[in-house]
Amino acid sequence: MPHPHSASKHEQVVDTMIELTRLSHLHRAIVAGSDSVELYLALRRRGFIRAATTATCRIPKAQHAVGLIAGQNSLGAIEAALAEISPYLCAYAAIAVLIDSRENGLSLKSEADWSRWASGSRRGVRCQQGFVLSAYRQGFGQMENAA
Repeated sequence: MPHPHSASKHEQVVDTMIELTRLSHLHRAIVAGSDSVELYLALRRRGFIRAATTATCRIPKAQHAVGLIAGQNSLGAIEAALAEISPYLCAYAAIAVLIDSRENGLSLKSEADWSRWASGSRRGVRCQQGFVLSAYRQGFGQMENAA
């Protein structure tokens, strides 16, 4: 049986990700990372029936408005999860990533990676399990067409 305090920590992360990405019950959301199943189930319990993981979504057709990455991820794992869900995300998608509190060196090149991935605004919120960083992919489709 999970410890109640750890469940509340997980719920705080889910609440923060929902708030930062402005996820509504009408949006499709794609979930990745080592805690993707737990995050997926937490979303489903809250009524987000259009949530999926990369394993449950058959074809990446850029149809998801929100991407969520959670788990005890290293920087490399975060980058891999971001690359994994990118084909599922639409041109104006929002994304939120849980940065594990043990990944303190995240001044890293990730700021450059986020700048490359997200041409729109970025925000972050500290929570008990770490730091949730969010970004918006504004006009990404236009950049892909120009390339």
